[in-house]
Amino acid sequence: MNLTLFVWRQEDANAQGRMEKYEAQAITPDMSFLEMLDVVNLGLIAQGRAPIAFEHDCREGICGSCSMMINGVAHGPRPATATCQLHMRHFKDGDTLHIEPWRSKAFPVIKDLVVDRGSFDRIIQAGGYVSVNTGNAPDANAIPVPKVDSELAMDAAACIGCGACVAACPNGSAALFTSAKISHLGLLPQGGPEREIRVLRMVEAMDEEGFGNCTMHRECEAVCPKQISTNFIARMNREFLRASLKHAKT
Repeated sequence: MNLTLFVWRQEDANAQGRMEKYEAQAITPDMSFLEMLDVVNLGLIAQGRAPIAFEHDCREGICGSCSMMINGVAHGPRPATATCQLHMRHFKDGDTLHIEPWRSKAFPVIKDLVVDRGSFDRIIQAGGYVSVNTGNAPDANAIPVPKVDSELAMDAAACIGCGACVAACPNGSAALFTSAKISHLGLLPQGGPEREIRVLRMVEAMDEEGFGNCTMHRECEAVCPKQISTNFIARMNREFLRASLKHAKT
């Protein structure tokens, strides 16, 4: 399988970027998308040229670092699939692929396809944790948790923080990421004591980082590799309004 690639190359956030053309040759259908880029990079290194910088770690769809736009779609054409789990059998011989980094003011380019997602870390630092002493790990059935709540909490906790939601959103909103992190703690008893202050601090941090507002285009849900539901955004909005009204009176 031979492919034509147009890849975004950029030295840093202040440099002017450009699309460069490369040929990916002798690609097998069983390769992952990242393995295909590895092959291209080996060829570039052999020619004495700078390899394409892209981020990766687990290559198992868990860490969320394999973030890139493929033909205008975050993580590529397969639903519920991170880039590292996207295989070349989903493309055809002779295809042309355009590969770009996430596009967001809050995700400045570090180099080529690598962006700085430290803004997500700062949102978590604002309140995405349980600081009260909850003691040692209890037995599984020691604290009764309704099945609906436990399943919703697990669904929200599946978020890997890749940033596809931001890249796909016309407004560059981080509402899906932030709402998932707020919900997976707020739905469980251990997260209850800080539930109100958590949502206030994390939403404030999200706004300070320069993310756009959510207007429910739902592009975020469509590209999320873990299929996080936009229902969590509605839950976050309700909790934020409730907490804002309560703390405004005190």
